[in-house]
Amino acid sequence: MVDHVGEENVNQVVDRRKGIPDGTPEEIPPGTAGSSGGLGRPGHVEGSGVPGDPGDPPGFELPLLLFAGFRTLIDGVHAELARQGHPDLRPAHGFALQAIGPEGSTASDIGRRLGVSKQAAGKTVDRLLALGYAARTDDPADARRKLVRLTPHGVDALVRSAVVFDALRAEWAARLGRDRVRDMETALRAVVPAETTFRLDATSWLGGA
Repeated sequence: MVDHVGEENVNQVVDRRKGIPDGTPEEIPPGTAGSSGGLGRPGHVEGSGVPGDPGDPPGFELPLLLFAGFRTLIDGVHAELARQGHPDLRPAHGFALQAIGPEGSTASDIGRRLGVSKQAAGKTVDRLLALGYAARTDDPADARRKLVRLTPHGVDALVRSAVVFDALRAEWAARLGRDRVRDMETALRAVVPAETTFRLDATSWLGGA
């Protein structure tokens, strides 16, 4: 799982003063987007054509909240999987198991789906092999190639994780209301490009690979 980030580090990410020389006024200069004078005005993003509400939270909170929700669910899944016999499984391993798929895949295909090089995918596969989640086998369609396939232990991890995800969603529905959760899912589908909904390269994107 991802290491927890100290509060002071998180604050640095959103510190409006970070990188501003001493003595420089904190306010945005008049005439710039979002300023109180000139071309800009409070609650409006210049050039966007979309007026904002001065009562809205700052825009950077939205991606942070979405990521926090994602992490809350993923951490919850792995905490429960650890209790159910998979203490060494990490979020990156879950993406890799999905990339292997039910029919098996080559290291190159796994790397492509994860958005990493063949060599990086090979390291992840080696770890899955060591943990007993995957195995290398001959490709029946091409004797020159090796396939990576899920073992029963790997399949068990995926099956259990699906059940835990359903349980966590039910917890959110019980806390927020079923309709609110459904509305949230519908709204996200409306703004997230369909082709990116179920991408498996989140870990490489976050890591800058």
